[in-house]
Amino acid sequence: MGDLIKLLREGLPAEAILTDPDVTASYAKDMAGFCTAGRPAVVTLPRTVEHVQHVMRTATALRVPVVPQGARTGLSGAANASEGCIVLSLVKMDRILEIDPVDRVAVVEPGVVNAVLSRAVAEQGLYYPPDPSSWEQCTIGGNIGTASGGLCCVKYGVTAEYVLGLDVVLADGRLLKTGRRTAKGVAGYDLTRLFVGSEGSLGVVVRAVLALRPAPPRQLVLAAEFPSVAAAGEAVREIMTRGHAPSLLELMDGTTIRAVNAMARMGLPETTEALLLAAFDTPDPAEDLAAVAALCTAAGADQVVPAEDAAESELLLQARRLALTALEALRPATMIDDVCVPRSRLADMLEGTAAIARKYGLTIGVCAHAGDGNTHPVVCFDPADADESRRARESFDAIMALGLELGGTITGEHGVGVLKKEWLARELGPVGLEIQRGIKRVLDPGGILNPGKVLDL
Repeated sequence: MGDLIKLLREGLPAEAILTDPDVTASYAKDMAGFCTAGRPAVVTLPRTVEHVQHVMRTATALRVPVVPQGARTGLSGAANASEGCIVLSLVKMDRILEIDPVDRVAVVEPGVVNAVLSRAVAEQGLYYPPDPSSWEQCTIGGNIGTASGGLCCVKYGVTAEYVLGLDVVLADGRLLKTGRRTAKGVAGYDLTRLFVGSEGSLGVVVRAVLALRPAPPRQLVLAAEFPSVAAAGEAVREIMTRGHAPSLLELMDGTTIRAVNAMARMGLPETTEALLLAAFDTPDPAEDLAAVAALCTAAGADQVVPAEDAAESELLLQARRLALTALEALRPATMIDDVCVPRSRLADMLEGTAAIARKYGLTIGVCAHAGDGNTHPVVCFDPADADESRRARESFDAIMALGLELGGTITGEHGVGVLKKEWLARELGPVGLEIQRGIKRVLDPGGILNPGKVLDL
């Protein structure tokens, strides 16, 4: 411990090194439950690339594990500390270095908050689409680390599609530059994509070149109430089959609807088993909403309510924004799953999750990015009840097994971290696992970068 702090102080200012155990303990975990976390030996708060390089060279010399962190809003335990590690918190590297309206790129440091970047580019008539639900707190570095998504993915895609280039500090302190800032470029292997979603286990992102889009028109929203998730699933199938491109297509099941009603008294019918929210940001969104309304009615919707302006749209979206908070109010703790299935199996996923809830005697509400099949089953339980906690964990695993059975993936946007590491091998298969371990060995031969996350060497 003494040698570690001494070496760190040779290249970092005093304020960038935290050793008080009461302070360092606050950096031990992200927002995921059921994930173990160790006690950091030290927390570092670098402000420059050179600071990060010094931390990594020190860690390599002493063979001390390093856990890169952003805002710790993740839901998989990917930012959880390892015992005796260096926590490398990148929140102080928070500068927007450039916004270029001609090339439509932004160059940022990893600690820039998603919402801050979004507002900054909006002032220049541009748009950065990825919008995780924690966008007011989460950082771009964290978004890149987990390949996060958001509500607008159905039309605009996920974080990976907006990362053009990266500066990455490797385990030994070398600086690697990947990708480009041009609109096109296919030189060499796509190392940029390799680091997106790697959860800090291959290198530390210290700069990112991000693609931007022209700002779209304000969206209008439609809400459709259905008597069953099967009917809502059919509506989703028809909307996508007919070639519509909604900017948002979200679904809430009956459990979630009733939780929102109990919290906010939104007046949604208690008999509604699925609420579908669709939005369009096209030049004539009213025409698109009318077409989708007809499809929802044909699929069996009991009621369809289109918004007439932005204010009404915001009111309709309130139910979706309150979903997690409302479910969290039902029990002392929650586990949030992140299974993504083909759109055609969305209804099967929701019906299967309801069956799992009945089997384990638990409340499990589901909200979903229906347009891309990404479901978020929320298991509600009391951690003080050992039997209920066991059932919660088993139901969580059963939901992931169901997702794989339906041709899906164990994580659509939250990442693997600690929470789903045991399931990764089932999805990748032995050959995929071998290749990924080989990549890890090349970039992190000492195994010091975020050990115990994603996969083991």
